[in-house]
Amino acid sequence: MTDTAAQDPVHSIAADPVLPWRGLYVHVFKRAVDVLICSVLAAPALVLILVFYLLVRLDGGPGFFGHLRTGRAGRSFRCWKIRTMVPDAEQKLIAHLATNQDASAEWARDRKLREDPRVTWLGRMLRASSLDELPQLWNVLRGDMSLIGPRPVTRDELAKYGSGQSAYLAMRPGITGLWQVSGRNDITYDERVRLDVVYQQTLSLRLDFAILLRTIKVLLSRSGF
Repeated sequence: MTDTAAQDPVHSIAADPVLPWRGLYVHVFKRAVDVLICSVLAAPALVLILVFYLLVRLDGGPGFFGHLRTGRAGRSFRCWKIRTMVPDAEQKLIAHLATNQDASAEWARDRKLREDPRVTWLGRMLRASSLDELPQLWNVLRGDMSLIGPRPVTRDELAKYGSGQSAYLAMRPGITGLWQVSGRNDITYDERVRLDVVYQQTLSLRLDFAILLRTIKVLLSRSGF
């Protein structure tokens, strides 16, 4: 066990031997837990989504953003969020990367930017609290995603997983997960892939519960997400 695992209860659980009833949880109970929790959260989530939708629409753009992602077994689906970027985000990204070498290298390496000129002032607030991801509860109810799993990626981005692709494709992508609560803004993409593989290999109710508790802590401290 690494020093990180020794100090981090989530990583410690992931390093535990696989429990004998793991398969039953992975293939039956995990989906039931997803539906149960989403059903409980549905009413308050709908109120917040409506409020943010109306605020985002004030600039004339759409209220939601649905990006095509790859899910379990390679099935494509639209991952929904409250829109946090300007309406002409793609054009703005192309122009920014063409004139900023450091940003271009960061985008090529991480597929994200720490200082993203496309994000609106409201979008920054929603991202800081992860409230922009509330519509993904619909993705979970539909069966596209799980509450906990690897972050959904595009088909092109999946190539970055290398030998870890099979682990990713074996699971439903998640709203939160081991990578998301491990300081995702401060780790490399290779480490992200490694964490997703570790999660797939050690998935259990105990691990999911630990990740949910860590998610609450991360959201309250506004770190990691």
